[in-house]
Formats: sequence, structure tokens, C-alpha cells
Amino acid sequence: MARESGFDMVPRLSGYEDQEIWEEFIEHVQTVYKDESAFKIKADYMVFEEGKQLLLPLEGHKFLRFSSIPDDDSHVEFHINLVTDIARDYFGSRVRSWQSALGESGYYSEEEVNDSYRLYEQLPISIYGLLFEVRVIPGKGRGLIARFDIPAGTQIFCEKPLLVASTMSPGNLEATAAPRLKALSKSEQQEFLSLHNSFPGEDPFSGIIRTNALPCGPGSIVGGVYPTLSLINHRCLPNSHNNWDSKANYGTIHAIGPIKAGEEITISYDEGGPSNVRKHKLKMSFGFDCACSLCSLHPSELQASDDRRVRIQQLYASIGNACTMRNSPNSSLKDCLSLLHTLQEEYGVCDTPYIARLYYNAFQICISHGDVSRAITFADRSYRARLICEGEDSPETSRMKSFVLEPKKHASFGAFSLRWNTGEEKAPNGNGTVRFEKWLFRKDS
Repeated sequence: MARESGFDMVPRLSGYEDQEIWEEFIEHVQTVYKDESAFKIKADYMVFEEGKQLLLPLEGHKFLRFSSIPDDDSHVEFHINLVTDIARDYFGSRVRSWQSALGESGYYSEEEVNDSYRLYEQLPISIYGLLFEVRVIPGKGRGLIARFDIPAGTQIFCEKPLLVASTMSPGNLEATAAPRLKALSKSEQQEFLSLHNSFPGEDPFSGIIRTNALPCGPGSIVGGVYPTLSLINHRCLPNSHNNWDSKANYGTIHAIGPIKAGEEITISYDEGGPSNVRKHKLKMSFGFDCACSLCSLHPSELQASDDRRVRIQQLYASIGNACTMRNSPNSSLKDCLSLLHTLQEEYGVCDTPYIARLYYNAFQICISHGDVSRAITFADRSYRARLICEGEDSPETSRMKSFVLEPKKHASFGAFSLRWNTGEEKAPNGNGTVRFEKWLFRKDS
């Protein structure tokens, strides 16, 4: 069996600060290897030709692993050790080295690593210009259609709202919206008035706001009305996620699953639930009868979906029960695992926003009982999910990254007990394997 060694970057790099450090690291490696004939600099990455997959991308966010199979080639082993040492000088404990000969394995799965390698030669998505076009869609009005294949995690668009308003009291919308509309420029007023109104019997201003406002954060009673983002149509199994950046005060849309060219870009207007509940909410809040692919399933299939969504709500409620979390944390983790499987079955590859929340819940369970090792893994998984559905600049993504690096700084550390205090224990090798998942969710406890 081939003996591989190398290092993984945990958590993965994101944000401007990480990229600046990565560029310094890359420049250092280039200086060290400038006279080496086997060291080549391509358009988007650097390669050590003496080893297999000894690659370093020029963009740090694409990087997960630097590894190869040394065999009897001392040059390859030398490159791995030297680059690992240089990386540690810049990234410290985020550099996790491993050797399969010692029974160790990398932090990331082979699938994740291979996906990252494919990104090395991918052109920056920014060169394509707008990733979508606005089209009239039969039965829906205007909507957004992908112009190119869009990978999961891509920010499709960001936009500042024309105005923000509370959507809790529709009767007061006219009085509160009128002065804000007057403050807009003529072109902005035209953009607002061109938006669809699903409540023609009401005041036109309040009808447009009710139809088009997207919440400024989860559960927020304040919504933003946008010239473009408000055109994105609803689907109960969406391929994109809308988010409010509270620092920059703008809305963002990220692909949470791969989107094919020609496919409609969709988000979810509600928080899920069984079909009868969500269809009623969509009708009352947005004025339309949902006929998406999920709502149009055969009755038996729709019932199975409804059962899963009810189960998801029940599990979220159970996991959020502070009494259970304090007295029976193993039971709470068991519910987390059940929720993970149910989310994957219901949402497939587009489960990311829900997975981010789930893993943060699991992080809180572990850290509140002093289990730092498992807490780090759960925080990293939540961080990676946030990275996909909200992007690296999201305040929530940054917060989760901070818990990966310094989990004990979370306010809940040891809040219930230290019964799970793991001391210096590190997570076992093989992240994603059956053995690792059993350890992570304490299935043997």
C-alpha cells in the first residue's frame, strides 16, 4: 500500500487577511525554489514535478492539502518537509501534518481534496461578468436564469436594498414607506414601482413591499426591497440562499448547490415545514400558490416529505432544549445525528444552510461540557457550511471560524459541566470515515 504524507490546512483559508498571508507564504516558497528545475510556476498554481499532486494554488481559498507519496524518492520527502515547515511559520497550528505510514490520515476527505484540485485551474468567476440574466418565466413573472454553470459556494450577486421596512404591520406600511420612497432618486423610484405586486387591492406601496421584501437576517421583522434580488423566485427546494450582511448592510445570494446554465436561480421564502403550513404562509405573506416541483409531487411522495419536515422541526426543538443538553448531552448528540440524516434525505446537496445550524448546535452541546476536540470539528463543519451559503465576508462565517481557532472563548465553555473535558486529546484520523463519525457523535459512549 502506498505511503502518503503531507499536511492539511484547518480551517481552510478565507477572507482578505488569510489571502495576504498566503501570498507572503507563496512568495517565500518561490524564493526558496527559484533555482530548482523541477519547480514550475503555472498561470494559477505552482507544481513540484518530482512528486504526484505536489501543488500550491496562487489563491489560498482553493487550498486544502499538500501531499504526495515519497516512496524511495528523498527529494519528494524533502519538499514535503520543507514546505510544511515554511507553512507552519505563517499559519502555525492550522497546518496539520500527517503520515499514512504512522496510521495517520489527512483531515479532509479524498473527495474534498480532489474538488479543491479541480479549482486550481478554474478561472476566477469574476471574469464572466453577471452570472445571470433576468427573464420572464411563465406563471412566475420575472426571474433570474443562470448564464453559466455556477459551482456551489459562489456568490451570485450582492446588492443594497432600495429601502428597508418592518413587515409586521402591513396597515402601517404606507405611512412609513411613503417618505422613504420620496427620498429615492427618480430611477430608484421607477425600479421600486416596476416590482411585482401580489396584493393589488391594497395600497400599491405596501403591496410591493409585502410581495418583494427579503428579511434582513434570520427571523428579522425588517425586510429589504431590492431592484434585482427581489426578482428571485421561490422554490421549496432552492438552489441558492439569501443572506443579510449586517456589517455592510447589503443582501447576498450564494449558490448552495451546483446550478447549470439555463437553470432558474431560486431561494426559499419561508423556513420550511410541511406543505400545508408553508403553502398557507406563502399565500398570506407573498400572495401566490406554490406549485414548485416539491409541492407538485404525487400525494404519497409529498406526504413522505411532509413527515421528514415535521421530524426536522421536532429534532431542532429537542436539540435546543437546554434541560436535555445539560442533563443528557448524549441524547442531544444522538438527535443531532438523526437530524443530519433527515436533512440530507430531504434537501440533498442543497442542505447547507440547515447543516450549518445543526453543526453549531452540536458544537454548543460539546463545548458546554468541556469537549474541545469534538467542538473544534463541529465548529469547522459549521464554518465550512457557512462559507458555502454566506461567503467568507459574512459576520457569522467569521464568528464560526473564530470558534475553530479558539473554541474555549465561546461563552458556553464548561457552562453545564466539564464531564467531557478531553484535555489535550486530539480528534482521531480519518475525518468522514465510519469510525470517525462514531467517535464524533459519541456513539460508543
